[in-house]
Amino acid sequence: MSSSVPIGDDGVTEATTELQSSTISQPKFLEPKIVSKPVNDYALKYGFREDPVATELRHITADHPRSRMMGDPNEAAFFSNVLMPAMNAKKIVEIGVFTGYTTLQLAKAVGEDGTVLALDVSDEFTCIGKPYWKKAGVADRIQLIIAPAVETLQKILDDGQAETFDFVFIDADKVHYGTYYELSLQLLRKNGIVAIDNTLWGGKVLDEQSHQDNDTDAIRAISKHVMTDDRVDHVLLPFADGVTLVRKC
Repeated sequence: MSSSVPIGDDGVTEATTELQSSTISQPKFLEPKIVSKPVNDYALKYGFREDPVATELRHITADHPRSRMMGDPNEAAFFSNVLMPAMNAKKIVEIGVFTGYTTLQLAKAVGEDGTVLALDVSDEFTCIGKPYWKKAGVADRIQLIIAPAVETLQKILDDGQAETFDFVFIDADKVHYGTYYELSLQLLRKNGIVAIDNTLWGGKVLDEQSHQDNDTDAIRAISKHVMTDDRVDHVLLPFADGVTLVRKC
């Protein structure tokens, strides 16, 4: 059974203690595979305006040893600064949270009367973001649920919330992308959007005859499935690590 984890009062210093004395890796958005690094650097410099607290969380996440799990800030800005306001999105599911940088951005976008259901299996990483959610004044808009996402999504459906969500962001374990997609479509209202992250996967998906790993195969599979799904319209945007936007017809 999934459990809702309340947003705590832990301070920034406590939340970031685990980052000390660790081997640091680069976030993927600083090592682009889809566009050239000069183009990527230019987009990071001029591509969006960012809340100062989000900037703090982005920097602390970039110093995390698992920083490659972090989402692209241009992508988060596209959702929060443009897409969510255009949709008047108020009810969102985020599948895969990590430190909660994108969560913070989405929570700002939905406004005081909106809700972000943030689904993850790690208390360790999400605890890093909680004090920043609070500092940004959006903690009360975020319901963090630590449990397998498939279980949580099904419970939400069983609770009678089908066709009540505006937006779902899928950025979790790739082998379950197909299941997340099907459950997300049931949750979405007409003209709601599912955003599927990492659909270019650093270019690994391009050689369709090769079998590299289960994650790559799963991403290829969801792209092929969406392409033939007559319940939706979609577009795969070749920025960040590839993001596919799927509109429920």
